[in-house]
Amino acid sequence: MARPPIRVLVIDDSASVRQTMKAILEEDPDLQVVATAADPFAAARHIQNQVPDVITLDVEMPRMDGITFLRKLMQQCPIPVVMCSSLTEAGSDTLLEAMQAGAVDVILKPRIGVADHLAESRMMVRDTVKAAARARVRQQSARELAQPRLTADAVLPPPLRNPGTRAMSRTTEMVVCIGASTGGTEALREMLVALPANAPGIVIVQHMPEHFTRAFAARLDSLCEVSVKEAEDGDTVMRGHVLIAPGGRHTLLDRQGARYCVSVRDGPLVSRHRPSVDVLFRSAARCAGSNALGIIMTGMGDDGARGLLEMKQAGARTIAQDEATSVVFGMPKEAIARGAVDRVAPLGAIAQSLMQETAR
Repeated sequence: MARPPIRVLVIDDSASVRQTMKAILEEDPDLQVVATAADPFAAARHIQNQVPDVITLDVEMPRMDGITFLRKLMQQCPIPVVMCSSLTEAGSDTLLEAMQAGAVDVILKPRIGVADHLAESRMMVRDTVKAAARARVRQQSARELAQPRLTADAVLPPPLRNPGTRAMSRTTEMVVCIGASTGGTEALREMLVALPANAPGIVIVQHMPEHFTRAFAARLDSLCEVSVKEAEDGDTVMRGHVLIAPGGRHTLLDRQGARYCVSVRDGPLVSRHRPSVDVLFRSAARCAGSNALGIIMTGMGDDGARGLLEMKQAGARTIAQDEATSVVFGMPKEAIARGAVDRVAPLGAIAQSLMQETAR
């Protein structure tokens, strides 16, 4: 028997945005918009009549802002919430505050009139809402969309038959590549805060919208012993430093002589994401081999599973976050199923495992 659709409540003060979100979501038979509301007070009345599976919530609204409503909701009637905003650099800190208050994820409002961007937004909006439903109701699996998905081949050629042949021979310096999605912002914070200042160089892909990653990196930098920044093309990967892939662009590990650096480039969505974990992991398999450690953390879907297997086949060690501590056990589960994982660890033990695996 078919599962009932995921029920969504859309809250936004813009009538055109409510209409657009409703149209985008209901293109997928697995999603049903049960109501729309112009502000939190109207939304509260809808929730009293029918509790939705997921809420998309605007930040700036009349009578009550989205963050205040989110905090009240989490205290009284916890429901998965996806913050929906026309994100700007100035608003990034507010959205990070929303994640701390309990929001599952954040998406950009579709930019009506820009056809290519809108087509990409449709996939990402629906995937994000489905991930939110699964994060809180684990028995409710989200079906994949019918649209074709590109692999890392669209950005970087697959590894050679002997994947480790292009990598340097084993050296004293290690590089760590990490991938995360739904639930990853707080999981990464907890993991990175636990690392010492002399941790090996780290490159991270966290599925996030454009602009959000810079504020995310700045927040982590203020909390951690390691230095954290948004990656820029040509940045060196070095001990005690963490590079966060910028939203909207792919980030690859590269090598210049004995020095590792990152290449930040444009490209199509890979596994429906840009940046893509698969792209980062494949690049690490090609240029780092056994000098790399791959870690896959909480997130929906399978982005990173194939790339992590390529890393392992190239001689890298690999770690996956366990089910009990994952907000969504999608990406780690897929990597484990492919035989790509050497060690499964709870979130609280990943930092220690990272240091153990990279000790030379």
